[in-house]
Amino acid sequence: MNTVAHTPAVALQGVHKSFNDTPALTDLEVVAPNGKITVLLGPNGAGKTTAIRCITGAMSADSGSVRTLGLDPERDGEEVRSQCGVVSARPALYDRLTGWDNLIYAAELHSVERRIMKDRIRVSAERFGIEQSLDVQVGGYSTGMKTRLALARSVLHEPQLLLFDEPTSGLDPESAQAVLKLIREMTADGHTIVMCTHHLVEAEGLADHVIMLDGGTDLVSGQPGDLTRTFWPEDSVDISIDDDPSILGDLSIIAGVRSAEPMNRGVRVILDDPSVTPDVVSAIVHAGARVTRVVPHEPTLEDLYFAVRRDAHDLGESMPKEMAR
Repeated sequence: MNTVAHTPAVALQGVHKSFNDTPALTDLEVVAPNGKITVLLGPNGAGKTTAIRCITGAMSADSGSVRTLGLDPERDGEEVRSQCGVVSARPALYDRLTGWDNLIYAAELHSVERRIMKDRIRVSAERFGIEQSLDVQVGGYSTGMKTRLALARSVLHEPQLLLFDEPTSGLDPESAQAVLKLIREMTADGHTIVMCTHHLVEAEGLADHVIMLDGGTDLVSGQPGDLTRTFWPEDSVDISIDDDPSILGDLSIIAGVRSAEPMNRGVRVILDDPSVTPDVVSAIVHAGARVTRVVPHEPTLEDLYFAVRRDAHDLGESMPKEMAR
């Protein structure tokens, strides 16, 4: 099945899901554009895994609309799952089988043609760096090798959509970085990826599109750069000094300065007019401080994440509707 280019790979609208009267998803909206990495970012219990299960049709929403590759996964579950590759935090592999046999079994489940099955397995195994371990029982694999095997398995049937639920869970930093690099490379092949994580560093390095979740609902969504610029439209500079910031006085009296926030051994200056930065530095020097560093402050996804969680209600009122819930 080919999706229409302008149709998002995943679209959830007003989705609710409860377990024994306990809400897991509340009015959740998720849009994942084609050919991009969309990261569902939030703490444990935010609803990320439940959202993935609704996307694949493994779980039905209580209400709301779910569309995956233009299909209703509740009605067209078999077709949806044939177009999805899924890797969970603890992939279900057969430890008593070899890596090769695990991949053969997966290929057969997805009806990969026998005439191309072995070649496709070899290509996938080589791509994910497990070709030397295919004859080994999976029970002897490290956690990182099991994740690589799960990634290789997820693309055997050439799915349009890849869904990764905490794929680096339990991995050491080196293995995690290797897995993230492989995931980034997969978008070059035209794959659309939806990935769940609670690791800010992972989201910062991967996300083309980010959706922050908490308590089963989306707080903000959009491209990371657009979100930070919307939340912090003013320019700001971080000025490091060799003295206590308390000696600086009120820098906001300088024309073009909106406010100044003391930091450890320095100050963050919010500017209405970036051209007044030299005036700010001069005022700091005049106050008797020695300036050691002046750098523009670029808000990160981490800054946004904590700001959103700290004051989600105010953020919802101040941000455009397409970026806030």
